[in-house]
Amino acid sequence: MLERLTVDEAALTIASSGSELGPVCDKAREYAAASKAPNTVLAYRSDWQHFNTWCLLQGLETMPAAPHTIALFIADLGGVNKPATIIRRLAAISKVHQAAGHESPCAMRHAEVREVLAGIKRTHGTAQAGKAALLTDHLRQMLDVIRPDSLIGKRDTAMLLLGFAGAFRRSELCALTINDIVFKDDGLKVTLRHSKTDQEGQGRAVGIPYGSNPQLCPVRSLRRWLEAAAIVEGPLFRGVNRHGHVADHAVTHQVVRRIVQRYCKTAGLDVTQFSAHSLRSGFVTQATIGGASERSIMNQTGHKNSAMIRRYTRDLDLWRDNAATRLGL
Repeated sequence: MLERLTVDEAALTIASSGSELGPVCDKAREYAAASKAPNTVLAYRSDWQHFNTWCLLQGLETMPAAPHTIALFIADLGGVNKPATIIRRLAAISKVHQAAGHESPCAMRHAEVREVLAGIKRTHGTAQAGKAALLTDHLRQMLDVIRPDSLIGKRDTAMLLLGFAGAFRRSELCALTINDIVFKDDGLKVTLRHSKTDQEGQGRAVGIPYGSNPQLCPVRSLRRWLEAAAIVEGPLFRGVNRHGHVADHAVTHQVVRRIVQRYCKTAGLDVTQFSAHSLRSGFVTQATIGGASERSIMNQTGHKNSAMIRRYTRDLDLWRDNAATRLGL
């Protein structure tokens, strides 16, 4: 059943042996498998395995599961897992049931599931603790501890500055290739082929202007890295070993996270407060402090509405134009 998480539709299990439609069925399976991001598939698989193991330990039927079983399962998770994690696990269980041709036992029309989930949210809350935003001053501190003459130093400098100025997710940084960038008179044009909010690959262009300080300029830093690594095709950011050998493959999401945390720690910042996503949230926060409009920020981040932008800057809103400053205290 876990394998079916890579192919959402039960209809695609049509037997193709001895049929002229065999190649078409294979093609349909490939397209269905591409309908979900790899990370989503991995998360669903892990969630289903957790539920399956729990049911076995409790002596309850896994497939098809009863709504009562689901209510007991999420009650056991309450207070241990965040509500967002519980909701994701419900989604995984629902997907597997639907792929097998069963009605989802997780539907909110089942009163016991709905009420237990509502009770978990009310008791434990739904707020997610996000990482802190990396602001320009933080970034300067990080860049100060990077060896600018080393190959790894050039790569890491370019990655941090481009990630910050482009408000890129780590998945977007890892996916960039030489074909996705064009150096222009005004800066760098970056084309994102796929992103979290563009699963169908329509693509969008992001402009990266030249910085006023050549050492902090994302455009010049990227050019220095590409020239030093002699990269003329393929992935933009790649692994570099201790002998200075540049790999052919792109860095992974985990490498981007480690790079951010390594330099935060070396610069004396609280490493527990920052993650790779801090580059993106840092862009939003710093641009807001600098007076950029929500529309211009959204053009860079790719957000379709301002709700997430305001979520990133909610701490700023505690102090800006605060009515308590007019109390005469």
